[in-house]
Amino acid sequence: MSLLSPDQTRAMRDTAAKSTGSLAQRWEDLHTQAAQLAELAHLTPESYETDLAEIPAMLGDATEWQRELAWQALEDIDAMMQPGMVALRTILARGQDTNAPALALWREFHAARGSVIDLVKGNDQN
Repeated sequence: MSLLSPDQTRAMRDTAAKSTGSLAQRWEDLHTQAAQLAELAHLTPESYETDLAEIPAMLGDATEWQRELAWQALEDIDAMMQPGMVALRTILARGQDTNAPALALWREFHAARGSVIDLVKGNDQN
């Protein structure tokens, strides 16, 4: 549970958004990391030309509550990806196979990203 009020959290997020870029940029940055992750998992890289390329525009058209939830979700995904990629690079530097742990991280990324896509597209999972 956060000790900050929702208004304080929103103000911090707005400040962070100004310094780290827009939601669309965060989305694209995560997919740059995902491409590296796919390589470590020995997966064929995803084409960004599919529905994934539509999400940044949809984020711009989303309601405020959708953008706030999407921002938090992207922050959460980034918090998962950063240490995961460091660990995978360490494994690779040791000459060990990254396939199994990279696949595990890929599945987590894919599931979390799917939630963001559903949120932005307004899909109901109930």
